[in-house]
Amino acid sequence: MAKKQPNIVLIMSDDLGYEVIGANGGTSYATPRLDGMAESGMRFENAHVMPLCTPTRASLMTGKYNFRNYIGFGLLRPDEVTFGHLLSDAGYNTCLSGKWQLYSYNPPDQQPGMRSKGQRIEDAGFDEFCVWHAHHTEEKGSRYKNPIIYENGKFRDDTDGKYGEDIFCDYIIDYIERKKDDDAPFFVYWPMAATHKPHEPTPDSPEWEEFDPPANKSLGAKTWAELEDGSWEDDPRFYKDMVEYHDKVIGRLFDYLDEQGLREDTLVIYVGDNGSPTDVCSMMHEHNEVCGGKGKTNDRGTHVPLICDMPGTIPTNSVQTDLVESTDFLPTIFEAAGLEFPEGYVVDGRSFYPQLAGGTGNPRDWMFFHFEPMNARNDIGQIRFVRDREWNLYETGELYDLVDDLDEESPIYESEDTATQSAVRARLQPVFSQMR
Repeated sequence: MAKKQPNIVLIMSDDLGYEVIGANGGTSYATPRLDGMAESGMRFENAHVMPLCTPTRASLMTGKYNFRNYIGFGLLRPDEVTFGHLLSDAGYNTCLSGKWQLYSYNPPDQQPGMRSKGQRIEDAGFDEFCVWHAHHTEEKGSRYKNPIIYENGKFRDDTDGKYGEDIFCDYIIDYIERKKDDDAPFFVYWPMAATHKPHEPTPDSPEWEEFDPPANKSLGAKTWAELEDGSWEDDPRFYKDMVEYHDKVIGRLFDYLDEQGLREDTLVIYVGDNGSPTDVCSMMHEHNEVCGGKGKTNDRGTHVPLICDMPGTIPTNSVQTDLVESTDFLPTIFEAAGLEFPEGYVVDGRSFYPQLAGGTGNPRDWMFFHFEPMNARNDIGQIRFVRDREWNLYETGELYDLVDDLDEESPIYESEDTATQSAVRARLQPVFSQMR
């Protein structure tokens, strides 16, 4: 009997940058389960995504640059084909458990014309789902303690005293338990709620028992002005608790896969959706402070952890320096599954599965970013840039030396170019004309 296609689990943290994970040199937080994943698999040093969650999610789920399918913050185009549709059509059992927030993000007073313009979770191509923020912002409630959870068309009524990420993990384990003996493999997408604001106690925090989440009272229905008037308290000190608890929950899934003998048959991919929050500063190697850059187009906003694990396929304790961007995940999943894209399907990404299998593959020379948040709070317009390991070139002409100026504080203009810088422009500038 032919070996069935691999199971695939894609886990994505929310608002957690490269510097947070211990395996990457982070020393502010204990992340033993993700560090263990890096030891048994492969970690990437040059994985970059979009600086905000929705643009990253749209690219991750479709393999396309944002200029092709991005319609607004918190919105996925309603007719967009996702990896849920593609893998379901290819015979996979598919499940999504975690944060949705792609149907109607804006509060009632913000861009009312864009409300309900995104894609419903029911239409996203997954056989089963268990999600937070399925519908309107004012209905979303808490994502952490006593969460509002929408599961397969119904709201759950058993979440009091529970933590959102535990519910999502429990659902995934139950789903795999029901599907693990099927002839068809499974694909599980876990877009985590953690570690996004609000920063709140976890079940391991001393403050847990007494904490009453404000989000279930009024957060979703408030306007941005009301949220920013000082009445909503958010304490970054809980970021540490949230990082460590999210690591613990991921560990529970790994323990289950081990217990069921599924590790060698399952490709697990872990990635962040953007940089850490700007009010969170973390230490690397105990002496280098790195503050988050969510929403910024520099390294602090785009550089994220990427760790992949599949014993027997991925070399243990390996480190990959090839460039990876957010469009690359779908073609990687497809190649791992031995699938071909449907005729006419446009995919911008490049598979890094050969690297996972110990080969050289077809590594990138550059990564392209089309960043246009379309967020009423952050109306910055369109920003397009191309970067590699050493340079970042913006379409407006600013060039940055990422070796000496990682935070992009000193732009280099064409009139100031050295011969080396001129050669960099000549190599990267043509990329922009390809992206139409």
